[in-house]
Amino acid sequence: MADKEVLRVENLTKYYTSGFIFTKKVVGAENVSFSIKRGEIFSLVGESGSGKTTVAKMILRLIKPTRGKIYLNGKDIYSFNERDYWRKVQAVFQDPYSSFNPFYKVDILLKDALNFIGKTSESEKEKIIKSTLERIGMNPNEILGRYPHQLSGGQLQRLLIARCLIISPEVLVADEPTSMVDASTRVGILNELLRLKDEKNLAVLFITHDVGQAYYVSDRTAVMKEGKIVEEGPSDKVFFEPSHPYTKSLIASVPKIHEKWNI
Repeated sequence: MADKEVLRVENLTKYYTSGFIFTKKVVGAENVSFSIKRGEIFSLVGESGSGKTTVAKMILRLIKPTRGKIYLNGKDIYSFNERDYWRKVQAVFQDPYSSFNPFYKVDILLKDALNFIGKTSESEKEKIIKSTLERIGMNPNEILGRYPHQLSGGQLQRLLIARCLIISPEVLVADEPTSMVDASTRVGILNELLRLKDEKNLAVLFITHDVGQAYYVSDRTAVMKEGKIVEEGPSDKVFFEPSHPYTKSLIASVPKIHEKWNI
């Protein structure tokens, strides 16, 4: 069902300590709560250091929360073993160049993803890989057989999405997925996320500092400041009827090409 809740976080908090003798508590995230449904893109928006990536890392089980709970389909994420959990929750990170082993060709990297879910037939692997690449607008003949460094940033970012899709996750965490690609490629990746949301009924957590991108792709948006969510709601309401001063300042900072153009 498209309206079924897939991911829910409750009072998610992460504290760090700094210093060796005189230690100080640093807030990574504090009392963060939200949920994401199937077929929905939920955006976390805020400046660098606001806690967005900390939340993503806790959801991906890369770091443990100080307190709070994360539920996948109503079950605590730590009740899953890591292999099963990462089959259901995948990530696209902001640096595509560091996301692939440079010593392996694309074919091997994608086949490794299929090995992760237990696909054994070589002919079946090749069929799935080619169909997945075609689905995201990539020509298999131009991609397969090449090394990561032979591809552009945009191609690598699409390849990351393809690798996630091969595993057929329920949740995709996209952490600044367009920050290292050019403007034309950026639009293509955003449109790809929108299409996958609808076609695969995927739940997407989209993390960005870019207000325009958040409005373009998201159904709902939460604004983070200093580790806390200060405003949350349907994207239209958050961006056109903001209630928090910080949200208003983010929107006001969006550059305009010309004062007479409403863009």
